[in-house]
Amino acid sequence: MRAYREVLADSAVRNVLLLGVMVRIPFFAGSVLLALHVVQTLHGSYGQAGALSSVVTLCVAASGPWRGRMLDRFGLRRTILPSIVVGAACWSIAPFVGYEALLVLAAVAGLFDIPIFTVVRQAVIATTTEQSRQPALALESVSVEMAFMVGPVLGVAAATAWSTTLTLFGMQMALVLAGVFVWVRNPPLRSDDKAGAATVPRREWFRVEFVALCIGACVAIAVLAGSELTFVSAIREFGAQRWLGVVMAVWGFGSLVGGLVYGALRRSISTYVLLAGLGAVTIPMCFAIGPLSLGVTGLIAGALCAPTLVASVDQLSRIVPEGGRGEAIGWHGAAMTLGNGIGSSLCGVAIDAGGFPAGFAVAAALGLGLGIGLLLLVRVVRRVDREEVPVGAR
Repeated sequence: MRAYREVLADSAVRNVLLLGVMVRIPFFAGSVLLALHVVQTLHGSYGQAGALSSVVTLCVAASGPWRGRMLDRFGLRRTILPSIVVGAACWSIAPFVGYEALLVLAAVAGLFDIPIFTVVRQAVIATTTEQSRQPALALESVSVEMAFMVGPVLGVAAATAWSTTLTLFGMQMALVLAGVFVWVRNPPLRSDDKAGAATVPRREWFRVEFVALCIGACVAIAVLAGSELTFVSAIREFGAQRWLGVVMAVWGFGSLVGGLVYGALRRSISTYVLLAGLGAVTIPMCFAIGPLSLGVTGLIAGALCAPTLVASVDQLSRIVPEGGRGEAIGWHGAAMTLGNGIGSSLCGVAIDAGGFPAGFAVAAALGLGLGIGLLLLVRVVRRVDREEVPVGAR
C-alpha cells in the first residue's frame, strides 16, 4: 500500500480524487433516471427510453473532443461556464415537458455536457509525476466504480420516494451545482512548470500510436459491454435470475481488486498486452455450467478490466503533450462510448445465434485479436520512426 499512501499524502491529488467522486455520482444517477422518467411518468415505451439514452450518449461522445480542445485553449473556467449555463437552462425545463421536447433539450444539454471525466483525468495527470501517476489513475478508476455503484442506487431510491419529475430535476441540478463547484475550485490541468504552455497542434500527437490507443480503449469497453450483456443471457439460460446481481458484483469486485493491484506495480504494462490478456481471461466464461462457475471465471476475468483502462489513460499521458491532453482525452472518451455500443451489438447478435457461449467468445476474440494486432502495429510504427531519424540525431 506504500504507493497509495504516497499518492494520498499529496493534498492536491487527494482533493482531485474526492472531486471526481462528488461530480460523477449525479452523472450516473441522471442516466438511469432518464429511462425511469420516460417509462414511468411519460408512459413511453422502453424503445423510446433506449432511443433517448442513445441520443444523449452520442451527443456526450461528440462533445468530448471539442470540449477537450476548449480546455486546452481557454482553460477550465471559460470552458465549463457555458456548460453550466446551458445545463441549468435545459434541465430546469426538460423534466416538466413531453417526450419530444425532452429529447431535444437532453440532446442540447449533452452537446454542452460538463467534461467531468476529461477534467478529473487531466487534473490527476497534472498533479502527479510519472512515478506516482499509475497508482493515482488506479484510484481514479476506483472512484469511477464507486460513483457507478452509488449513483444509480441513489437515483432509483429517490425516484421511489418522490416523483421522477422532481427527482430528475433535483439530480440534474445537483450535476449543475457540481459544475459550479468545479468552476470555483478550478483544479490545475497542467503541471506548474508548464502552466503557461500554448496549445499543442493536433498534428503533433494525433498520429498512428494515438489512434491505436483510442481503438484499444474502444475495444476494451466493447469487451466489457459485450460481457455485461452476456452475463444476463447466461444467468437466464441457467434459470438462476436471482443470482445475476451477485455474479455481476463478483465481476466488478475482481475489476476493483485488479485495478488496485495494477496501480501498486512499479512498472507499467502495455495497454495492448493487457487488452489481449482481457480477451484471453474472458474465454473460460464460455464454458460456465452454472452461476458458481460463472462467478469464479468472472472474478478472474474482472481482474484485467480496470488495469486495461488505467494503462490506456496512463499511456495517453505519455504520448500526448500537456497542451493537447484535453482534446486527446475527449477523443479517448468518445472512443470508449463508441465501444459500448459496438460490444453490446456484436455480442447480442452472437447470443441470438449461439447462446451465451457465443457471446463470450465474440468478446474474447475482440480483445485477444485486436490486442495482439494493435501491439504489432505500434511496434512496427515505432521501428519505422526510429529508422527515419538520422543517426546523428538519435
